[in-house]
Amino acid sequence: MFGYIQPLQGELKVREHERFKACYCGLCHALGNKYGLSARFILNYELVFLAMLLWAPDDTPVIKKKRCLASPFRKKRYCAMNPALGTCAGYCVILTRWKLKDTIADERFLSTVPHRLALLVLFGAYRKASREFPEFDSKVKEEVADLAVYETRDGESLDGAADKFANILSSVTPESAPDSIRRPMLELLYHLGRWVYIIDACDDYIEDAKRKRYNPVMPRYPPDGGKIPEDGTTRLKTTLTHSNNLLCLAFELLPENTWSEVVRNVIYLSMPETCDRVLAGTKCPN
Repeated sequence: MFGYIQPLQGELKVREHERFKACYCGLCHALGNKYGLSARFILNYELVFLAMLLWAPDDTPVIKKKRCLASPFRKKRYCAMNPALGTCAGYCVILTRWKLKDTIADERFLSTVPHRLALLVLFGAYRKASREFPEFDSKVKEEVADLAVYETRDGESLDGAADKFANILSSVTPESAPDSIRRPMLELLYHLGRWVYIIDACDDYIEDAKRKRYNPVMPRYPPDGGKIPEDGTTRLKTTLTHSNNLLCLAFELLPENTWSEVVRNVIYLSMPETCDRVLAGTKCPN
């Protein structure tokens, strides 16, 4: 779906890298086991990262080995199903469904044919996930609708649009969590959502300018030679760094779990590098 939130692999220890791959494969297996084979194709790094954040502090991953479509001849290590993986599998299906609906509403008919087919293929998975997580589904539907209206209004701010998407991600914070965990988790997920929305808009900027499509960055920073103007790049980096710093501070208030070092790699190393690369006009490092 996005792909910006992933570790800087060269800075991970070998053991941490292997365990991260096991978590990635674990979410893939969770999608397949709960929602069918087609759901495995919507696996993304953002939901793997979310699973690591939601992992219970006292829950040690159970690592198993199994062959799959991606590795039919050699067994691969993966994390066995647990509450965090099961929850994030459902969230992944719901988010993908509304992302597809949003894309279909924004694009011309012919270019949306693959997205319409994907909606049909994922219909059963979405129906099951929406029944399991009705509150999250309603929240995503509401915020996506508000965002669609917000993006069509001239003069609306980038921060306001980013706030709508940030509200979606912050809504996954467990309601039952104690206040000492819930408050920093809300802050972390809010600024993570805000960061992802803005960096995605920056990454799409050149292509959107070329095709004359809507981009939330353009009203504030009109294209200069088809690119974000230099003063816009400077200001965007400032706001992205600010959100990155705030989510780092919030993370340090949360209890440690088995994925804490991998999460630190993502938020302290990978996200700043991704920001620099995207604003420089290149894609993600991994």
